[in-house]
Amino acid sequence: MSLRSIAFAFMATVAFTPLTARADTALAAVAANFAEAAEALAPLFHAATGHDLQITTGSTGKLYAQIGEGAPFDVFLSADAATPERLVAEGKAVQGSAFSYAVGRLTLWSANPARIGRDGRAALTDEGLRFVAIANPDLAPYGLAAREALQNLGVWQVLQSKIVMGQNIGQTNSMVASGAAELGFVALSAVLSPRVQQKGSRWDVPQEMFTPIRQDAVLLAHGADNPAARAFLAFLKGPDAVQVIEAFGYGTGE
Repeated sequence: MSLRSIAFAFMATVAFTPLTARADTALAAVAANFAEAAEALAPLFHAATGHDLQITTGSTGKLYAQIGEGAPFDVFLSADAATPERLVAEGKAVQGSAFSYAVGRLTLWSANPARIGRDGRAALTDEGLRFVAIANPDLAPYGLAAREALQNLGVWQVLQSKIVMGQNIGQTNSMVASGAAELGFVALSAVLSPRVQQKGSRWDVPQEMFTPIRQDAVLLAHGADNPAARAFLAFLKGPDAVQVIEAFGYGTGE
């Protein structure tokens, strides 16, 4: 089912659902890789509850810094699990509120439709390969996952001279999309985005080849008494939100 079909079907189910007596607004800090999915969820959340969601996106590290400086965010959708844990430990998030809302999926992608077949290792060991892009493993969860996958495939050392690194997964995706690297390890959600016109070719990396990329959400201290913030986190766990999240290429409940 397409993302548009999901939205229409959901809107039909809530068309006659009574809304909350009082509508509130929650300000959500959302990791950049989840921005499109969050934008798709916001109107569905409003239709289901009457509450509004305002979204601010950025890197997890940048949003964490803003929260530390007192930015009035109510909920935080991180690109990892460690940052929400840190916020709870620092007293900036509500104890026991963190949970995994999405699990990132890794894919080997090329803008060339004929570049990657069913055997990802074959594409990586092709003698004509010049560059393979990955995010920096020391900075980005997807980069760490890519390194683990290459190690499990037995080609990490062999490919050292051909690896080019982006500082984040978005930069890595751009390197592959532009052809600067013939192929690269990117987030599956980026390839499946409705905004992407060039679908190219891909090989989805089996989960057993890398540590699951857990993305956790948490209720921030600023939003502890905000009904809209609590309602959004509850909505994020529900089947309608899960359907949208999975349509954007993420795993859930793993």
